[in-house]
Formats: sequence, structure tokens, C-alpha cells
Amino acid sequence: MNTPIYEQAMGAGFARLQPELQDYFSLAPGSGRYGVGEGIFDVVGCRQRWLSPLLRITSGEQAFFPEYGERVPFRIENHAHLDPFGRSSLTARRQIFLPGRTRIFQDTTSVRSPTARGAEGRPQLVDYVGRYRRLVTDLNLSATPEGRLRGISDASRLFLGPLRLPLPASLDAKAYAEQWWDASAGHYGRHRIQVKVIQPQIGLVLVYAGSFDYRLESYPDGTSAPGFLPPYAAPDRWEQRS
Repeated sequence: MNTPIYEQAMGAGFARLQPELQDYFSLAPGSGRYGVGEGIFDVVGCRQRWLSPLLRITSGEQAFFPEYGERVPFRIENHAHLDPFGRSSLTARRQIFLPGRTRIFQDTTSVRSPTARGAEGRPQLVDYVGRYRRLVTDLNLSATPEGRLRGISDASRLFLGPLRLPLPASLDAKAYAEQWWDASAGHYGRHRIQVKVIQPQIGLVLVYAGSFDYRLESYPDGTSAPGFLPPYAAPDRWEQRS
């Protein structure tokens, strides 16, 4: 199916998004193109310094990191593809250019059919986070009255080898995201995004908010194979289970 995964998951709600957002989320496998966003995060990282030692240990996962910065340049690439199991997916790879260090934050969002694991209704998006895609969460999406995209993570689980560990509510961290088009920004308008990841026991563990310009580029070798994903954007391990 060449329908973009966000349209599959949102159904009629996708048409209520701002036109610029519909364009942003319309990449589909086999198009031969990928998205590039470049901009500035007004804030990014973790403000709680006491968490730095723990986040430094886990920074190799390429999901969380100990630094905090303001007015930090970043680049995001979006690649639509079929994963090795035939699921329509969108892989995002973010480079965050902090002073003296570049951090990578990556994830793959895949569409899960309504019949998978007893799901009902429309297809659902499942987000696999980090270099090894060990942390997995369901995404609940909606369009606001203004046409913004709002997303909330739900029902996270952790994969450790053969183990599938659902995280209890007391340990689970929830992500709250909103993205929109700001026509008043810059000369022609810009995309804006804000994300907060909150853990109920320790509070805010990650925040990023900023604006960026976005464009589509063709793959250098001209490939349009649905399963193509540049090696540098691929995870170290694919996780089949949802």
C-alpha cells in the first residue's frame, strides 16, 4: 500500500491537518525521495542535571542524552520504506549539533494492521526508538481544531533479547508532541515542533522545541525500491514484534 502511514492511521483526520503538514507526512515507500529538515531548536535536551550520569550511560542508545542547550542547530532526515517484514515505515534520523558534540536521535515508525495483536479499527502506528529499537511505544494521533498534528505515546514496552517487558504506568515515560506550520515565521513560513517526554517519578527527561525548513531530495543513485533505506539510517537491529 502506497498510502502514507500517517494517513493510514489518522483516516479522515489526516485531511484536517494543515496542507503543509499533509505534505510533510506524505512520504511513502518507493517514491525515490526523502525529506530533509534543517533548523534551530530553541531548547533541546534534559534540564535536570542530576539525571546526567544516567543519561550519559544510556546515550549510546541514540534516544536520550545528558546535554541541554538553547539555540542549537539540527538536521532531520525522513526515509519512507518497507521494513524487512513488509511493514510500511518511516525512519527519522536527527543530528543535533550541540557545542563540541553531535548527538543522534533516531526512530522508526511502522504501521500495524488492525488484525495484529487483536487491534481494532484503523491501522495503528508503532514507534521503535533508538539505535537498537529496544524501546517500543504505540502512538495516538489527532488533528487539533487549528490543523496541528498532536501525538501522545502510549503502552510502552522494552525488548531485551527474547524478553518483551511491558512497562508499568509508574515507570513508563510518555511523549507529548505537537507539530504545525507557522506561516508568520521567516520569509515563507516554517515548520514548528515541540516534544516533551515525561516520566511520572522523575519529571521531564527530554524536551525539544524549534522551527525548521523542509525539502524533498532524490536519492543519489536514483533508487525507488520500496525497501530501500540508506545504511547510515538503518538501525543496528530490526525488531519484528510489536
